[in-house]
Amino acid sequence: MRARRLRWGLALVIGAALAFVGWVYLRDMRDIAAQLAGSARVIETGFGPVAYATGGQGAPVLAIHGAGGGHDQGRLLARAFLPEGYFWIAPSRFGYPGSSLPATASTAAQADAFGELLDGLGIDRVSVIAMSGGVPPALQFARRHPARVQALILLSLAPYAPLSAEEQELPVPIWLYDALFASDLPLWALARLYPRALAPIFDARPELTAQMTIEEAGFLDAMIAAFLPVTQRRAGLSNEGAAIDPADPIDPAALRAPVLIVHARDDRLTPIGTAQFTAAAIRDAETLYFDTGGHLLLGRHDAVRQRVAAFLALHGAGAAP
Repeated sequence: MRARRLRWGLALVIGAALAFVGWVYLRDMRDIAAQLAGSARVIETGFGPVAYATGGQGAPVLAIHGAGGGHDQGRLLARAFLPEGYFWIAPSRFGYPGSSLPATASTAAQADAFGELLDGLGIDRVSVIAMSGGVPPALQFARRHPARVQALILLSLAPYAPLSAEEQELPVPIWLYDALFASDLPLWALARLYPRALAPIFDARPELTAQMTIEEAGFLDAMIAAFLPVTQRRAGLSNEGAAIDPADPIDPAALRAPVLIVHARDDRLTPIGTAQFTAAAIRDAETLYFDTGGHLLLGRHDAVRQRVAAFLALHGAGAAP
């Protein structure tokens, strides 16, 4: 009898603990979703709604996020690498928070959607800063709408057709990515218990985090936090393969805007070969290569920001024609 009472008591304690965890999880996810929705506006385009965040003042810059992101990650990109004196627009790409995933969701279609977004905002010409998976649609935008692009800044370039998805030394196994992105719960639990456990997903290895500045540490933590809710990002993640679709290749040699390419040689998510291929194809492309820094260019943010500031001062939307 005593053993049965103990079992019942233990079951009640476990049940109460699970109920509390469930309540905290649902509360947190409601708060995250509300904050995400409240931090952006939405504009209707021929490709469906496009969500975007804005900030700063000055000449306009389009900030295009990478895989797993959204307008919240674009905001982090703009704040980390743009100097003062620029007005940034950070859209969610197709399938990411607040933006639709149209039936045809190619990089070319995404570029045209950017054009419609700028039309809706009454902006004719911008500079563009893009990172990782945001680079292919940025290249398409510069190719398809050359009169609208003053300058192009490309960070940690992801592969695009005619390149293929290169052999990569992924920082975590594919099955772990699939498990984490299956629902919000695993990512939420890790973020609650040990947020930096997710750092390898961003190629933030111990030898790189050891050299981070305080600002870069905040950037990394914010990037990790910005993965939630992952259920609002799965459609966009599933569409990342559009960049290497051979039916819609990108010829960087056709670009006419000034280009700055920044990449770390030890990037394990997007190998430097894509950056080298792009730089070789573009006449007079400027490059900034680092031996270390990984995908997020950790330990290099100050140097990148200074180079971006000089590049925009010479070529940016506020520069003299």
